[in-house]
Amino acid sequence: MNPLFYLQNGGVTIGDETTNTATEVAEEAVKTEGIIDVMLESWYIMGPLLILSILAVYIFFERSMAISRALKEEKNFMPKIKDYVHDGKIESARNLCSTTDSPVARMLDKGLSRIGKPELITPAIENAGKLEIYSLEKNLTALATIAGAAPMIGFLGTVIGMVQVFYNMQTKGVVEIDDLAGGMKFAMITTIAGLIVGIIAYVAYNSLVARVSKVINKMEAGSIEFLDFLEEPGK
Repeated sequence: MNPLFYLQNGGVTIGDETTNTATEVAEEAVKTEGIIDVMLESWYIMGPLLILSILAVYIFFERSMAISRALKEEKNFMPKIKDYVHDGKIESARNLCSTTDSPVARMLDKGLSRIGKPELITPAIENAGKLEIYSLEKNLTALATIAGAAPMIGFLGTVIGMVQVFYNMQTKGVVEIDDLAGGMKFAMITTIAGLIVGIIAYVAYNSLVARVSKVINKMEAGSIEFLDFLEEPGK
């Protein structure tokens, strides 16, 4: 093949394609650097959002593990408690409760400690249940606060960005798109970041609340079953 013919017919095309590709890569790099620059410039907005996102993830996983432990089923726990109580082995029943890591077990232990004083059993179980619920809901308020605060922080960045835009429009006689782009990017990036953190925290909060409700239902069922077999006639 004639090298000259190749260069005249194919080389130019290949060269154009290579040039176009290189130009596109360079443009993408510039865009990425521009976004990173804006994020760095908005550190006083992005910094708190980063901290809130880390805190939200920590609370979610920490509470998820705690709730999973509370939902864990202990095989034959209630039948064993019932047998011990009916046989008069209250200490054995309490020992079983103390070795079982669940809210139901801790509630029943309080009830068992009041055996012989029927009027105190139900209040003891209810008070223990309230403490267990409070423990399960620990830090959920903080997660709900993050879900509400993160978008507001993002919107604060939006306002600051728009102020920058109007300031540039006022101070410069001839306004070009580049004069407005910085403030607009600032506003949009902080808004997006705030909404992302807020949405994640909101979904995590509602997920944990639903799981806590399951634990509460389990606690109620266990306490009702316990009180029922205490009141069985002839026992």
